[in-house]
Amino acid sequence: MGIAGLSKSQVDQYIEIATDELRTASGSPIEAPGRSSMGEKQPGFAGKEDEHMLTYSMHRTERKPALEGDWDGPVWQKADTLSVDNARPESSDHHPTTRAKLLYDADCLYVLFDVADRYVRCTHTRYQDPVCQDSCVEFFVRPKPDKGYFNFEVNCGGTLLLYYIEDPTPTAQGFAKFAQVSPELGRRIPIYHSMPDVVDPEIPAPTAWRIEYAIPLELLEHYVGTLGNLPGQQWRANFYKCADLSSHPHWISWAPFAGELNFHQPEYFSPIRFEK
Repeated sequence: MGIAGLSKSQVDQYIEIATDELRTASGSPIEAPGRSSMGEKQPGFAGKEDEHMLTYSMHRTERKPALEGDWDGPVWQKADTLSVDNARPESSDHHPTTRAKLLYDADCLYVLFDVADRYVRCTHTRYQDPVCQDSCVEFFVRPKPDKGYFNFEVNCGGTLLLYYIEDPTPTAQGFAKFAQVSPELGRRIPIYHSMPDVVDPEIPAPTAWRIEYAIPLELLEHYVGTLGNLPGQQWRANFYKCADLSSHPHWISWAPFAGELNFHQPEYFSPIRFEK
């Protein structure tokens, strides 16, 4: 999944080709949205998420990120920073400093994580492996209040797990209603990772690592329908850091959530707003 070593022009070409291929990945064209005018007002999200009002403002970028993990580079400098710092009580005493940024343009959402970690491990290398067992960062996003959400889970080696979940009630098969995003669609997401594909044995020393990826908007539209004009819209999301099977497991979120230790509680997602 790594794209380290590609030039910026190669990355741009990769994203352009992936976007074109995505239109026919399901066997039929996906209606392309218009995103040039003012945003449309969305129906409100109701529920527990209104009890806390962490909000992230996402800026539009005129330049596509090079997907090199360049946190302070010219493209990412304009992005606001959020902190993933709400540690669950079930966690060990290791609470890595985790930050994230988002940007968007007419084609993609761009996600960048920066982690100051210890006890780093990474053993899963296949798409849809349980990467939450490794040193992992996660971005869950729900574009529409009447549709499901996506869980982008990426370990420090750049391996991705991705579902579209409409009913997260736990079952023996995973969830009451969900779909694994196909490999054909999943490979349209270029992922930069600063760590090797595999980190084994675990690294107990302080270790900094980054994950960066581009989510084609048409991948989201394949499941939730046309997104329309993004500026002015408000979606719901949460960000997580975990390492279930490390020597110092932890479960940390941007927006806090109550009850059992379960990241799959979209009622606790917080707003992310597309700036005009």
